[in-house]
Amino acid sequence: MANSAGRGMLGRIYGFWAAIAAAFALSVGFAGQAQAKWREAQSDHFVVYANDSEDDIREFAEDLEKFHSALVYLAQQGLGKPSPSNRVTIYVVGNDRRISKMAGNRFVRGFYIPRAGASAAFVPQVGRGERRLDGSMIVLLHEYSHHFFTSTSQFPIPRWLSEGSAEFFASASYEREGALIVGMPAQHRARELHQLRDVPIEQLFDNELYQENKGSSYDSYYGWSWLLFHYLMFEDERSGQYENYVRYLVEGEPSLNAASKAFGDLETLETELKRYMRRGKIYSLRLPPSFIKVGEVTVRTLREGEEDMMPLRIQSRRGVSREEALELLPEAREIGAKYPNDPMVQAALAEAEFDAGNDAEAIAAADRALAADPDCVDAYVQKGYALFRMAEDADDMDAAYQEALKPFLALNKVENDHPLPLAYYYRSFVARGEEPSDLAKQGLSRAVDLARFDLDLRMQLAMQQMRDGDYEKARQNLAPIAFNPHGGGMAGSAQRLIKRLESSSEPVDAVELSMILAPELDVPEVEEPDADE
Repeated sequence: MANSAGRGMLGRIYGFWAAIAAAFALSVGFAGQAQAKWREAQSDHFVVYANDSEDDIREFAEDLEKFHSALVYLAQQGLGKPSPSNRVTIYVVGNDRRISKMAGNRFVRGFYIPRAGASAAFVPQVGRGERRLDGSMIVLLHEYSHHFFTSTSQFPIPRWLSEGSAEFFASASYEREGALIVGMPAQHRARELHQLRDVPIEQLFDNELYQENKGSSYDSYYGWSWLLFHYLMFEDERSGQYENYVRYLVEGEPSLNAASKAFGDLETLETELKRYMRRGKIYSLRLPPSFIKVGEVTVRTLREGEEDMMPLRIQSRRGVSREEALELLPEAREIGAKYPNDPMVQAALAEAEFDAGNDAEAIAAADRALAADPDCVDAYVQKGYALFRMAEDADDMDAAYQEALKPFLALNKVENDHPLPLAYYYRSFVARGEEPSDLAKQGLSRAVDLARFDLDLRMQLAMQQMRDGDYEKARQNLAPIAFNPHGGGMAGSAQRLIKRLESSSEPVDAVELSMILAPELDVPEVEEPDADE
């Protein structure tokens, strides 16, 4: 049960963000889905696609904007309005079983893929209204908390803090009159906290120690991270200690050392946490409607061709292998032939052709989309992708890459802050084996600034900075990758690079760099499953 907290608690939550800000100035079937109409809702920070009623999809988009507004209010800083393609696109795909198939993990109830110009989240049908949020919405808000934090700060916070704060904000509750309550009990972690293996407090603060002792079964890591964060935000006797902990981190202290200095005896802290868990009531914070800003939400019903293509488009956006793409292609071509003048249908067909390895066909479909709509962003992107791949085998690579850049240059005029034109201008040099110009390097840096959540872009920038001998900037860009809890092999590579930079002042040559990177560069991991599944 929750009580409303006073201004002291609000100040402590402000402190969470202020301390951080100051620190660093697959295949899935859709058969049987209810035959409602597919709709698109657009708002300042989100695009939502759902097979749902106009009222429901509008309410869903408004709920997401309320959550974003709450984060901005509590952070006392905003992201600014993103360019249209840098909004998070959310696909509501129907049910948990379909999500599990898409994720390749039966435990996953929703997931998020951060990509420059194409960040996407996939969730089943979600509950809304005046009640606690269901599991899929909690997953979505958890992931958006990560997205928001990564976009507002480059400071590499420890894993417990990243996950604990995301759980804290995602356990929100909406009230009918427009208020939002944060700091609600994370009821979806209750069984985890009471029944699964405890994670000792030292292992929360020291992720390497946790990984060394982590068993094969699921444990209470997420639950304890949420509990610790909630306790530090609301417990008066611990007031100011969180800010000290972050300050020690900024000064270079390892997380475990910083915790000991900030919180004192850690066994005492662990005992207090267990007592806190058994409380009958905990505090929460109610943000009244006047604190929550929601801009315009526009809803439209998809055209017939868009609706027919939507299931295939969702699978493409999730990511497919070439074999999977070849299986999807006949249906995509059939729909494309039926709607040759629909720009979104043709752009989706271009994506399917590209995924299947058919560059000329992808370009033709993209051109049809652009003939129907000269502002079709997806068509420019897919045409650019195909031309870049064709340029790899061209006899005259200079001319081929100049041609490949044209769709991205045109896209830059349509959407000036789209990160991909900047990124691909830089890549046009690298692909030809040439030293990127200063303008290209500046463009890559700007692309990372526009899409801080894209680990691949950030890694490219760090590698360029290492080649330029700017090791301090490289280390700063490697740190968010190294500390990313779902960074996969890329996080491991970043960790090794940072250790190398810290252990020696000798320059890192190309051979050594390739040996450090070679073992495990791969895609980021999907969020771990909820314990109650």
